[in-house]
Amino acid sequence: MSSLNHGAVQDQTSETDDRTLLAACQRGETAAWEELLGKYERLVFSVARSSGLSTDDAADVTQITFAYLLQSLAVVHPETVSGWLATVARRHSWRLQKRRQREHAREINDDVFDSSFADSLFPGRIAADPLDRWELVEWLHHALARLNDRCRRLLIALYFDEQKPSYQAIAEALQMAEGSIGPTRARCLKQMRQLLEEANQSK
Repeated sequence: MSSLNHGAVQDQTSETDDRTLLAACQRGETAAWEELLGKYERLVFSVARSSGLSTDDAADVTQITFAYLLQSLAVVHPETVSGWLATVARRHSWRLQKRRQREHAREINDDVFDSSFADSLFPGRIAADPLDRWELVEWLHHALARLNDRCRRLLIALYFDEQKPSYQAIAEALQMAEGSIGPTRARCLKQMRQLLEEANQSK
């Protein structure tokens, strides 16, 4: 019984603290805002990171989330501050992920689509029909956007860059050894093939 009472007291204290902090923040008290940040900043950041964002992107989402909180102080309920922040952080993380995927996809130039790329993934399955080919490119776009940054940049440089850069130029741009391009490409193509097969199975 005593432990239950202790927990209830803790919850009440936490709610009172948040209520006090929110009220002080509405009055423009900087110390209260800094205390609120210190209390929940790690939570918001961890939500963004668990959504699959990089450290830099998670930091951006954290900043956006608290900026939104600052604009919403009058409507946020003190007893739901942590849940409200987590929800906002997840939504902004999802939006940022979608924007990043669109940005990655735009880096792929369909006009210089290299059929050897698709052939290296699935030999003998190059689409001849224009519509089938368009579906293939869309399929590849989706999988490329889900690769890690290193693999995505390498495959785009090898198969989609209209300048057709040399291995030396690619190595310099990606800060990797020229001799590692081949093995890295093989690993990236394997990951790509797995993503494409998973996407095909989920249809």
